[in-house]
Amino acid sequence: MTKRHVTLPPAADAGLETFLTEVDDRLSGPEDTCDVVAETLAGLYGDDDAYRRFRDDGAVSAAERVRLQGYDPCNATLESEYYAEKDEEAFERSKHLQWLWRQFDATPMADNVEFALRFREMLANHLFAEAGENLRLFKGITMTYGHNIEIGDNTVVHDDVHLDDRGRLTIGSRVSIADDSHVYSHDHDIVDQTDVTNFHTLVADDARLGYDSMVRAGVRVGENAMVGARSLLQRDVPDHHVAVGTPAKSVRVKPGWESVADPIEAANEDRRDERRVAVDLPADLDEFDEFGRDRRPPT
Repeated sequence: MTKRHVTLPPAADAGLETFLTEVDDRLSGPEDTCDVVAETLAGLYGDDDAYRRFRDDGAVSAAERVRLQGYDPCNATLESEYYAEKDEEAFERSKHLQWLWRQFDATPMADNVEFALRFREMLANHLFAEAGENLRLFKGITMTYGHNIEIGDNTVVHDDVHLDDRGRLTIGSRVSIADDSHVYSHDHDIVDQTDVTNFHTLVADDARLGYDSMVRAGVRVGENAMVGARSLLQRDVPDHHVAVGTPAKSVRVKPGWESVADPIEAANEDRRDERRVAVDLPADLDEFDEFGRDRRPPT
């Protein structure tokens, strides 16, 4: 069943377009990204006057100061900031843009679907490595960095999806990723969970990930393939296959695609090792183990 085409009233649409163009132009220009993000968020939260007073060293309470300085991503930390192997130069900008993305999603305007979709699509063009046209990116999407994500045209990512790009994540065109799905590009060693391996994870054109599904790092979801709801995918899904279960396995070929699809017997192949992403850690890295425990096996 097709969907209806929905538009905002002309005056609301014009106001939205003016705002989007202004933010887009400022992010494209020479301004400090932290300043652009902070001022944009202060405006969206109705804190323009208070933020200007704070910025000009005016009198603010301790609580106000914490709130107002929090609009500036330079005054915030993200979990991914602690990852040793990250590209520091790329992360410096993507952190600021990701902060704008996350804090925008906490505003009431994030529930205005037309406004929010267009805002996130604009922001994706600045944040992702590649962002296609006509993206529909819904509320609550989280990512590791953002700058390691490539996404094609006319793709839909629904509410509360996690796109892990600690390694590299490629999502094709016309892909549908349902609510609460998780797509990973890094994995932890079974003995030492601080030992992380990054992978290139791929979701090919026209693929579909069902509700609350999980794609393990380094897996390829094939073209026009389907991963069932609440499935846990640990191996590749061939083009045009349907995979379900925990762990997920190919159980059938989509009707009408039998002549071009691989047989079921040839499915469920593990090719993750081919998609490892090499990482070079700085020689002078000051390592930090949050668990602080002896990881040696008993003798």
